[in-house]
Amino acid sequence: MSESRTCQNCKQNFTIEPEDFKFYEKIDVPAPTFCWRCRAQRRLAFRSGWKLYKRKVEGRDDEVFSPIPPEAPFRVFDENYWWRDTWDPMDYGRDYDFSRPFFEQFKELLSVVPISHKRATNAIRSEYSSNAIDIKDCYLCFNAGWVENSMYSETINRSRDSMDLLKVEDCEECYELFDCKKCFKTFFSSECNECVDVWFSKNLIGCSDCFGCVNLRHKKYYIFNEPYTREEYLKNIREYSLGSRSVMDGLKEKFDKHKTAFPLKYMNGLHNVNVRGDYLDHSKNVRESYACVDLENCGYCQLILFLKSSDCMDISVAGGELCYELQEAGGYNVKFSYICVPKDLKSLNVALMHLEYTMFAFNASYIFGCVGIRNKQYCILNKQYTKEEYEELVPKIKKHMDEMPFTDRAGRIYKYGEFFPPEFSPFPYNDSWAQEYFPLTKKEAGERGFSWRDLEKRNYQITAKSSDLPDNIKDVKNDILEQVIECLHEGKCGEGCTDAFRIIPKELEFYLKFNLPLPRLCPICRHCARTKQKNPWKLWHRACMCQVAGHNWHQNNKCTNEFETSYAPERPEIIYCEQCYNQEIV
Repeated sequence: MSESRTCQNCKQNFTIEPEDFKFYEKIDVPAPTFCWRCRAQRRLAFRSGWKLYKRKVEGRDDEVFSPIPPEAPFRVFDENYWWRDTWDPMDYGRDYDFSRPFFEQFKELLSVVPISHKRATNAIRSEYSSNAIDIKDCYLCFNAGWVENSMYSETINRSRDSMDLLKVEDCEECYELFDCKKCFKTFFSSECNECVDVWFSKNLIGCSDCFGCVNLRHKKYYIFNEPYTREEYLKNIREYSLGSRSVMDGLKEKFDKHKTAFPLKYMNGLHNVNVRGDYLDHSKNVRESYACVDLENCGYCQLILFLKSSDCMDISVAGGELCYELQEAGGYNVKFSYICVPKDLKSLNVALMHLEYTMFAFNASYIFGCVGIRNKQYCILNKQYTKEEYEELVPKIKKHMDEMPFTDRAGRIYKYGEFFPPEFSPFPYNDSWAQEYFPLTKKEAGERGFSWRDLEKRNYQITAKSSDLPDNIKDVKNDILEQVIECLHEGKCGEGCTDAFRIIPKELEFYLKFNLPLPRLCPICRHCARTKQKNPWKLWHRACMCQVAGHNWHQNNKCTNEFETSYAPERPEIIYCEQCYNQEIV
């Protein structure tokens, strides 16, 4: 039977479903006191975004770039130094103190055990990237894996020689994409799969040589959804001066109007069975989850792109089995943990089991309340115990957490069953992914117990206005590399604008190669523009808008199917159920 509760964070009512209670009973945790959205927000406050700070770290003489601000109350090691055996996290172990709350003791441990200055494992010549693995020659790439020679991108996997991407997999020589897979030489497009030489398009599959098109399947030589011969197509494309900024802006405006006439499926995703959410692929029996692949029997998950997951709830950038309340963690029966992942994601040998309230653990099992543990079992607060001692002490600690809870700086109560308080995060709220998915003002963040960092005053001298740049890339000279260019937003957009930016040599080479005009916005503002293409993590109950005659399930030429969708009712898009969409598009 479902139960309605009031979230102790946002004070809104939320419902705990019967299947939720079954899961909590299965993994032996109490029901949550935060709604799923507030739980996700709290976890994502532990995930750094695009901001990097120049700072000193232990284990290195020169300064490095890190998402952890210099004033953060953490002991920070250079990443390579952190992985060495020259220090032992067990040296910081301490006895559990039943006279003080658990979270208070954990916070003290977290303040002294070293943490890595960033997460960029096996990164070659990519010092300006973070939250990445196996990347090479990348610049400002985040949440990236197996990427080469790419720039200004986020959530990008197995791709190369590309720029300005968001949520992209297996792409090459692409620019300004959102939610695309297996594309080559594709530009200014979204939700395209297996496409080649495509411009200004949306929701194409298996297409090539298409320009300004929507909802096509396995087509070639189309312009604004009209077919052409090869000769006609090439002639028309040559007439566009694609290297011109004014022409590009005009084409984008034309395409934005063009695509409004085409229906959209109520959710974004492929190969799903019984799922509820958006941007889901290859998933089964999933509820209220977003931007995930390979989920089964899961709920309230976000951004699961690396590891297969089953029987999990409330995990973000994570994966595993019987996992709960994780941020960048995974394994078997792992709960309330942060950055506990395998060093080599390719092997999928997670080697993490039965962890609770643990940060930065690798190849460990039966760990409770530890930081930085590697290759250990049966540890509590970084102290070694026998199996029998561990199994006797952990239940007592959980009971003590309920009897002596921790109160965070926003007045929220933390007993056993809650993820870490946001004040434990190394990152200011406005530098984290939480700000991207749950935006707050500085005042709102402070009232909710999140930290905030004001933008630093820039000391550079702007030497060129973006409005004064050459309109056409053919007129750009090499001296553009010496300019400090003012962002068109001039720092007034409220989205972390850097006020100014520079064009780096590899970037200019890319624009010249593909005949692309220079950008007028800084990389942060360009990224924010791409994020606006994403639907919100929220569902509305709606009816199919299809009125096409001839669908035999229609009544009076109107579809009666209903669904949950992330397209709000007031939005202008035409939204179809899957049955009508497949009939008309596929």
